[in-house]
Amino acid sequence: MSNQAETLEFQAEARQLLQLVVHSIYSNKDVFLRELISNASDALDKLRLATLVDKDLVADTDDLHVAIEVDRDARTLTVRDNGIGMTRDEVVGLIGTIAKSGTAELLRQLRESADARASQDLIGQFGVGFYAAFMVADRVTLLTRKAGETGGTRWESAGEGTYSIETVEEAPQGTAVTLHLKPADTEDNLHDYTAEWTIREIVKRYSDFIAWPIRMRVERPGADGAAPTSEVQTLNSMKALWARPRDEVDATEYHEFYKHVSHDWADPLEVVHMKGEGTFEYEALLFLPSHAPLDMFAPQGRRGVQLYVKRVFIMDDCEALVPTYLRFVKGVVDAHDLSLNISREILQQDRQIQIVRRRLVRKILATVRGLKANHPERYRTFWTEFGAVVKEGLIDDTDNRDTLLEILSVGSTHDPAEPTDLAGYVARMKDGQSDIWYATGDSRATIENSPHLEAFRAKGHEVLLLTDPVDEVWVERVGQYDGRPLRSIAKGEVDLDTDDEKQQAEAEREQQRQEFAALLDWLGTTLADSVREVRLSSRLTTSPACVVGDAHDLTPTLEKMYRAMGHEVPSAKRILEINPGHPLVAGLRKAHEQSGGSEALTETAELLYGLAVLAEGGELADPARFTRALADRLARTL
Repeated sequence: MSNQAETLEFQAEARQLLQLVVHSIYSNKDVFLRELISNASDALDKLRLATLVDKDLVADTDDLHVAIEVDRDARTLTVRDNGIGMTRDEVVGLIGTIAKSGTAELLRQLRESADARASQDLIGQFGVGFYAAFMVADRVTLLTRKAGETGGTRWESAGEGTYSIETVEEAPQGTAVTLHLKPADTEDNLHDYTAEWTIREIVKRYSDFIAWPIRMRVERPGADGAAPTSEVQTLNSMKALWARPRDEVDATEYHEFYKHVSHDWADPLEVVHMKGEGTFEYEALLFLPSHAPLDMFAPQGRRGVQLYVKRVFIMDDCEALVPTYLRFVKGVVDAHDLSLNISREILQQDRQIQIVRRRLVRKILATVRGLKANHPERYRTFWTEFGAVVKEGLIDDTDNRDTLLEILSVGSTHDPAEPTDLAGYVARMKDGQSDIWYATGDSRATIENSPHLEAFRAKGHEVLLLTDPVDEVWVERVGQYDGRPLRSIAKGEVDLDTDDEKQQAEAEREQQRQEFAALLDWLGTTLADSVREVRLSSRLTTSPACVVGDAHDLTPTLEKMYRAMGHEVPSAKRILEINPGHPLVAGLRKAHEQSGGSEALTETAELLYGLAVLAEGGELADPARFTRALADRLARTL
């Protein structure tokens, strides 16, 4: 076999990230060993799975383990596994580049973060712990051979921007990472990683739960001057954490296991430990993270939990076990009775998997409900980080919709700082109020400045303020809560008066309808290309006009969302409502009575409509024409 040695440069993003990791990210350098052991464990899991799926794969699986080898004289530390190994292309792809979504955003946040712990949290989301080896080593060498292949690959770098890679004829199955260690430096928290008890302590703290044996040869002095002896010892307990009773597992063990399965550096927000018994048994150990991953909304983002069958690793990201709106949940499900050769396609339809999925979802949502009732600060953290994703479940998960509505938290005009739940809104509804009113927009400030809100504010009616894009969809799909319709303040006709107020105002309204009839007809004709109808408004108190939709119209935001997804959606004309009590509208009526539909009055009508569109945060069809007309009008007033 020819030796194909060459020197390559790290991908630009990988080089930047490597420098950040080595020089400015970690305060606890011990974590490098956790990451290398975790990678080795993953390689062993993948080999076990590969041999189950491919019966013809030639691989040695007799004694799968992780080995830690120390040479105190040479000051090297090697982490070795006999797992799946890598090809040359995989080495370049996995170590020389970061082919993951959101890399640029990750780097930006790392540079801007002044908080070392926050930086660690960000790093953990991308599983780049291999680079942490350069914190403690001047040079790193990797030797690997893919299971079933004859040749291996040798990779080496000093972490300065380039690496060498070559094909070698002799290499054992699996991967060995050798660190040429820097001198110990207590001031820089750089320990002596050739010391047996340092390694033992790190393995016990971070990797005791790893399902594969972690072995190390240790020396013991001989008794009474006899020669030293050596023996290979297993450093970890290998106990499956999810199979142990909850009262036998402490918080530290849970937190370290979470970091192992999630590649996160922060502790989880909550632990969900459950066991299913009966005709189909399983154990599950799930975690609610304390912060959202950067790739949560990326199409290729990681989602799903690890699936084991009788302690045998089957799948890393099993999407069939959790719905997409819970894609941030991490952890392990260990089933007792699934086919080990089950494919991803069959898994999606497997009845037992569907049973587990339903139980997991109910337990996760019950856990969130418990946080809401008993730990409001932790619930607030959860909803701030994941609320926009959880609300996706209101669209499709009809089985759990009631629970999702119960844990829902949204902004409201009731309190500028504290969000509310729907039950709280209903409890505060005015006597005689039958509808739950809501408004949607890009931000709270945009909604609060909308003319649609004026009558509700004047009458003291609370309005829910919905600012996430998904809100536009779920309120339409859900339709009601506790028997009360969910109604948009920007749709249909709004009448907030009581029966007595209606009776008292009826004479005035009838007079207004007569006085403004001619103007409404003219405006409807003049603006026919833009609006469906022009009518007097009962929702405006200070603004001259607003645009609204019919009760069953799509909102402009929803129209844009559907078009962005490739759907053909016809543009629906909206309704222009004018405020008969506003001086501009009153002046427009008088001018129309005196001059009819003059060119100047037509321009005024168009400006009035444009102002109404802008007031709700909408987009003008021809903004250049609008600004020219407005500038000309202003110039004539000076």
